[in-house]
Amino acid sequence: MAVISWKSSLYSLYDRLETVILIKKWSHKHKNYQFGNCIKSPSLIRFVSVYLTARNQRYISNMFTGLIEHIGTVSAIHRDDSGCALTISQSAPILVDCHIGDSIAVNGACLTVTEFEVERDGGYFKIWLANETLSRTDLGDRKVGDQVNLERAMGAHVRFGGHFVQAHVDITATIIRRVPDGDSLRLWFQLPESTAERPSLLPYIIPKGYVTIDGASLTVTSVDDSKRVFGIMLIQHTQQKLTLANKANGEKVNIEVDMVGKYVEKSVLAALEGGGGEAMRSFVQRIVEETLVNKGILPSALVSNGSDIQ
Repeated sequence: MAVISWKSSLYSLYDRLETVILIKKWSHKHKNYQFGNCIKSPSLIRFVSVYLTARNQRYISNMFTGLIEHIGTVSAIHRDDSGCALTISQSAPILVDCHIGDSIAVNGACLTVTEFEVERDGGYFKIWLANETLSRTDLGDRKVGDQVNLERAMGAHVRFGGHFVQAHVDITATIIRRVPDGDSLRLWFQLPESTAERPSLLPYIIPKGYVTIDGASLTVTSVDDSKRVFGIMLIQHTQQKLTLANKANGEKVNIEVDMVGKYVEKSVLAALEGGGGEAMRSFVQRIVEETLVNKGILPSALVSNGSDIQ
């Protein structure tokens, strides 16, 4: 049925909220105010589907999944005071639908295609690295012949298999240990000491959480906050699909932490400081109240009566 197909395409809460608004606008325009009748209207279904498809394509156009599509090879490097231009060859499989200005994640950094050719050098494209990108990533250390992980920006029509990756590298980490585990490989990484300009990323790295390493969405297996170290494991299949398995101890990798953790932290801090939404403030207040009750500082009767802490 068309209605079921339409509903199944609304795969996010944002879509569902926006759909309600669209239905409301459509119903007023067509003077059809009964919701049940609205959702059965073929013209409304077409309107919502076309709108959401177009909006999603724009919204997701610079998002990535952390599932590496291809490994390319650095074939040329040109540096000057303003940055660095890289040419990545042997990349034809990801250039079949490429356009100038498209975004491609190179070792986890979202970069803009400035030139490409599908046939020459096994398919090549050029990108420009600004000094900010060079300071945040390991791309300035790449040499001709080095391999890099590549992923095109996510399309609205594809399945989502990794996690939301912006390809905005936070910092580099250093490989400090490699240990085979059967046909798998365990690796440990150390983050640099935090600074005022670049605070610690450890609050966003948790066991069984996501982390993006050189553009690949991977699961954290261990975290040692005191040593600024975290670990991951690569199964045999993944080792064959990434450059990470071939990197040695002491080499750098690009790190992007899960952006959801950053948004949650910002919302909670805003609530604690008196800002944020009412729902978040109530949630934080409830946690504080329960903590005070558990420690015997606040009588439970005050919480059960819904009293506010001033």
